[in-house]
Amino acid sequence: MLSVAILGMMAVTIYRFVATNLTVLRVSAEQDVSEARYGGLIELVRAQLQDLPAGVGALSGEPFKFGDRPRDEMTWICGSGPGLLTRYGPGEYLVTMRLQPMNKSDKMEIGLRRKPRTTAEGSDEGVSWVPLLADVSSLQIRYFDVRLNAWVDKWPDPSTLPRLVRLIIGRAGGGPLEVIVPLGRTPLQLTP
Repeated sequence: MLSVAILGMMAVTIYRFVATNLTVLRVSAEQDVSEARYGGLIELVRAQLQDLPAGVGALSGEPFKFGDRPRDEMTWICGSGPGLLTRYGPGEYLVTMRLQPMNKSDKMEIGLRRKPRTTAEGSDEGVSWVPLLADVSSLQIRYFDVRLNAWVDKWPDPSTLPRLVRLIIGRAGGGPLEVIVPLGRTPLQLTP
């Protein structure tokens, strides 16, 4: 009976050890997937913004609020490619990165609202929504204006691009993620 009791205690100990390790692996995998989603969104935005041509009204941004949370929007003009998330879009599109409620719930998601540039103002003809990141609490976008040497909350100037764009994404399950995307290229300086 003593040996059966010892074997039973060993079995319970091994079971708890395996169960704990499986839980740790599952949580770690979920965190890795979440971080990969945020990283993918940041890389998409970085690639698109660094590809914008200057001086053609290519970028604008407006600050908004959703309740007490920032819900800023940033709009750019682009053809098919990464900013439109398709290679087959004919012509130019107005693409707006924004925060909106997910399918009739109180959770929010970041996505791209795509609209053909030739569509009449106020019309929703040809408009599509591409969700990018779910369960987000806020989206704050700021633009660095070199003329003021300060961060501003909107970018209405179609003749120039801001030097930097700062994104602050409020995550529902953790602290905010802050990223600064440089738009202006600095020349490479070689020192002898």
